[in-house]
Amino acid sequence: MESIQVKISSRIFMADITEKAEILRKATAEGKIYLKNQTIQAIKNEEIKKGDLFSNAELAAINSIKKTPDMIFLAHPIMITEVKVHIEILEGESAIKSTVKVQSIAKTGVELEAIMGVMISLLTIFDMCKYLEKDEQGQYINTQISEIKIVEKIKESTNT
Repeated sequence: MESIQVKISSRIFMADITEKAEILRKATAEGKIYLKNQTIQAIKNEEIKKGDLFSNAELAAINSIKKTPDMIFLAHPIMITEVKVHIEILEGESAIKSTVKVQSIAKTGVELEAIMGVMISLLTIFDMCKYLEKDEQGQYINTQISEIKIVEKIKESTNT
């Protein structure tokens, strides 16, 4: 059997964090999903066919945070020490806001993990509500996931 040689590109590199100190790192990210008013009411009245929207979105966020290096190839695996997910209805905006806080004692930050948690929580909400969001042609003209951003990044020395 003939062997095949695979050339690995020299144009991409995982950052070398060998010399960096392990310190307390925190990141908070947030984002929104805009939905029809009727969908927001169905969520408030716990009428979503797939069940508990908030619990499912929170668990999806936590799971995605742990899997961030599987999706972002050059991200380092990080031991996550704490995750807080807060999902709230913004009725006046006809939106749901997801805020995710991630904490670790590591050599690199947790911003990617926080953003991943927000994105997957919002995508989970879309999955659970999409049957309510379709228009007559089966399109999602009112549905929008947006405003995803890092709202805080903290690095603290763990030495006391």
